[in-house]
Amino acid sequence: MLQRPAAALSSTPEQLGRRARRAWLLFAAIALAIATAALYGAGLYGRTTEVGSLAAQGRTDANLKIALLRAVLESPRALPLLLSEDQQVRDALSQKNAAASDVLNRKLEGLVSGTKASVLYVIGADGFAIASSNWREPISFVGNDYRFRDYFSGAMQSGTAEYFALGNVSKRPGLYISRRVGDAAAPLGVVVVKAEFDQLEADWHEANRPAYVSDENGVVLITSVPSWRFMTVAPLAGPELAAIRDSQQFGNAPLMPLPITRPQALSPDVSIVHAVTPGGSDAEYLRLSTPVPSTPWRLDYLIPAEAPIAAAAREMRLLALGVVVPLLGLAAYLLWRRQSAQMRIAAEQAARTELERRVVERTEDLSRARDRLQAEISDHRSTEAKLQIVQQDLVQANRLAILGQVAAGVAHEINQPVATIRAYADNARTFLDRKQTAPAEENLGAIAALTERIGTITEELKAFARKGRTAAEPVELSAVIEGAVMLLKSRFAGRLDALTLNLPPPTLKVLGNRIRLEQVLINLFQNALEALDGRDDAHVQVSVEETADGVTINVSDNGPGIPPAILKSLFTPFNTSKEKGLGLGLVISKDIVTDYGGRIEVSSDDSGTRFTIHLPRAA
Repeated sequence: MLQRPAAALSSTPEQLGRRARRAWLLFAAIALAIATAALYGAGLYGRTTEVGSLAAQGRTDANLKIALLRAVLESPRALPLLLSEDQQVRDALSQKNAAASDVLNRKLEGLVSGTKASVLYVIGADGFAIASSNWREPISFVGNDYRFRDYFSGAMQSGTAEYFALGNVSKRPGLYISRRVGDAAAPLGVVVVKAEFDQLEADWHEANRPAYVSDENGVVLITSVPSWRFMTVAPLAGPELAAIRDSQQFGNAPLMPLPITRPQALSPDVSIVHAVTPGGSDAEYLRLSTPVPSTPWRLDYLIPAEAPIAAAAREMRLLALGVVVPLLGLAAYLLWRRQSAQMRIAAEQAARTELERRVVERTEDLSRARDRLQAEISDHRSTEAKLQIVQQDLVQANRLAILGQVAAGVAHEINQPVATIRAYADNARTFLDRKQTAPAEENLGAIAALTERIGTITEELKAFARKGRTAAEPVELSAVIEGAVMLLKSRFAGRLDALTLNLPPPTLKVLGNRIRLEQVLINLFQNALEALDGRDDAHVQVSVEETADGVTINVSDNGPGIPPAILKSLFTPFNTSKEKGLGLGLVISKDIVTDYGGRIEVSSDDSGTRFTIHLPRAA
């Protein structure tokens, strides 16, 4: 079992928390350092291991290539030695007649077909070729002057020579192996064999790994990459370049440096380089450099190293993470467990000290909370009742405000029929005095009709002014629209021509209350007509549409539209653009429509405003 540390008994949870944070910060720093060192070391180890593996494999491949190269060289090297002692060669050089040269041509032609040599030819002491294995071909060497060639002068002086060059007649590169005929005091001429390496280069090319052979001047002679031929391992100095140009050893080759850069030596014969191969991009290679025995040449072999080294480093890093992460996780778990134990002990000690006090305080808090909750519930109920009363009062106030606005016009509407009734009554009295009953009856009928008209107007006003919030019932929608227009008729006399009504059929009914719905439409009609005040092209369109789930009433005008600042809070109390407006009409209209299970929407721009009322249809 865990023992209680002495420090935990005298430390508070806050102190332990601060210590724990410092410990975790230190642990994170150490863990980061360990992980970084492990990743770096693993990557370095993986790279070193892979480089060693690639180098070992490369040495095997390079030795095999050198063996093939030597096999290609050894066979042609024997021919000049044998031919320098051949009697027919000596006779042709000493006699210098056409018959002897013809015999030698045929002999050389037969010899070259059975060897790996490209061409065999014999040069006289004066430097002109007297016989050649290609004497029948257009590019025959017979008669050509070879005094400028080093393989001729070298053989004449030292007895034998080897010289790699570009053929001045065939324009094909190859190794020229020459041997003197006769002794140094009285030389008869030189026997030359040319060896070409086309097949060897093709075999190297199939391996898809660049390889090239360079001479003592660093000029590439044999290569698996044809475009690298006669390029240089390093830039040539001025005198060396001039000497090569004068000898025409490589023709007009530019002798530019190879596209190999950033060498990083790992050992005397191994280095990391970056090379650009034809059709490829800059890539990392492992270069092995090995001398070619029996020649002054060196073989350089490039092994693609970027992908293998990266894969090896990645594998070793993953392996390192696989070891380090569990160890760090175990250390973190042990640290957390130790801190948790300390924190638990300190918390238990503090809890025992505070328990009784907190119980008492909690009991008192609960009692006070219960009292507050009961008071809040009572306040909420009272507020809700007051809110309902205020809402009804606001609706009634809006209705009375509208009633006051139309009162003057209604008075005019009533005064006109009253004056007409009086005139008809006077006329009826006159007709009765004259005993003319028929005209008197007509006047009395007109008086009755005018009285009915006055009664209709006053009933609309009385019903509209009635206070109360009634339940929803089926209401004839066309009667609601006509009632709203009648109440506005007097106030907007002469301007109702702008109002176009597309009344629904009398059978279409919605759920609501006629008076409250008239109040909504009066607000919308009044707002539209006031917005169009003074416009010659004023137009308000009222239409009704039946939808799948109810009835839609559209009220649209061609006014200037509602300002965006007001449109955002259009249904917020006291939000209005009118100088004497209260900003309650649309708020109350929305509440009325919502009470009956509907909704009201608005859209507005520079071309006008459109209000849409959605109401449930009555069954």
